[in-house]
Amino acid sequence: MADRYANFANSGLGRTMVKRLGLPDPPRLRRHHAGDPLVTGPVLLGAAAGGRLSGPVGKLLAEAGVKVTDQTPDGVRVSALVLDATGIVDSSGLRGLYDFFHPYARSLEASGRVIVLGTPPETIVSPQEATAQRSLEGLTRSIGKEFGHGVTAQLVYVAPGGEQAVESTLRFLLSGRSAYVSGQVIRVAAGDAPVPADWGRPLDGKLALVTGAARGIGAAIARVLARDGAEVIALDVPAAGDALADVANATRGRALQLDLTGPESAKRLAGYLAAGPRGGVDIVVHNAGITRDKTIARMSADRWDSVIGVNLSAPERVNEILLERGLIPSGGRIVGVASIAGIAGNRGQTNYATSKAGVIGLVQSYAPLLAERGITINAVAPGFIETAMTAKIPVGLREAGRRLNSLSQGGLPIDVAETIAWFASPGSATINGNVVRVCGQSLLGA
Repeated sequence: MADRYANFANSGLGRTMVKRLGLPDPPRLRRHHAGDPLVTGPVLLGAAAGGRLSGPVGKLLAEAGVKVTDQTPDGVRVSALVLDATGIVDSSGLRGLYDFFHPYARSLEASGRVIVLGTPPETIVSPQEATAQRSLEGLTRSIGKEFGHGVTAQLVYVAPGGEQAVESTLRFLLSGRSAYVSGQVIRVAAGDAPVPADWGRPLDGKLALVTGAARGIGAAIARVLARDGAEVIALDVPAAGDALADVANATRGRALQLDLTGPESAKRLAGYLAAGPRGGVDIVVHNAGITRDKTIARMSADRWDSVIGVNLSAPERVNEILLERGLIPSGGRIVGVASIAGIAGNRGQTNYATSKAGVIGLVQSYAPLLAERGITINAVAPGFIETAMTAKIPVGLREAGRRLNSLSQGGLPIDVAETIAWFASPGSATINGNVVRVCGQSLLGA
């Protein structure tokens, strides 16, 4: 659905009125298109004394064709500000954050990127250093709310030993693929990650299963994974058969009509995958979801059970049987679709928020177990995304949903899909147990 206010605000008359009246100012976001460079200008890379990441990161960026600089001549705009803050070991060192960002805050171009690199506090022995590293979260979340003009800000905690595994994350965050992701904290664990032969098609040779793929976010996920080289099995309920076939045809994939809430559905799915030429599946995206909204006092038991069944119990059963039968190999990826409602809650959605908080719990509980098998599990948590579902929301609530974030607009299904494709990449091998909100840095929730 078109955001008429955003279109008006970006017109000549609209810009004048927005500025004069102090109205929300949704910027035009830089999203990825085929053939786009990673960034549109130079990247300013700085480091606190003793930082361990600026060297490897500078080398990775240069090899990716990015012009890296440590200063900006007057009047020159940069595409990104990247700061290696791993050398900050106590609160006095936090002055380095001010010294880096204060002079360069106005040098970013529209839809620029801010990335701060730190060390996961939970891996640090020194209380002073752990405290200083935890402080970085407040900085990046505040910058995401301050800079405006479509600028996004992220904190990437890189564990010692993960220096060479950060390229996939940097490519995602610097590019237009992360347009609607801001204010996030991402953890990259120690270890090595394969480098795709072609970063434009990192999923070549992979088989991906996408549930709820007939329309909206699910259809966008299928298209983006196919664009990145994966063969896609698009799964949805039989009632969505025609739309599902359209998605399968558009992605040159396969359509599978199956209601995953059925008592034998997980076994049927496992049998289907086992009988395929690969004998399994590399990427599983649990996107299927429903809402049945009522306040809990007015909610029927059927509404509660159906939402929990589709959104949480079905992914649990599918994971269990695919893992039990060894149908997800080492290097496999599982990605869940949670929601900002699972983080912040939402009036009239106790069932939905419970199920989506459960998806987050599923990621956190499975991550250490799957790491032992070389498999990762992560989740996205979308905020207000422009879909047929959100188009049915009353206009007042819809406008509030669009504006209550740092980017003052709703996201698009492709924003969720791009984030999932990043999780699915072979280059994201040490990204495990993360929940990344695709919400334009919503003002609600943590």
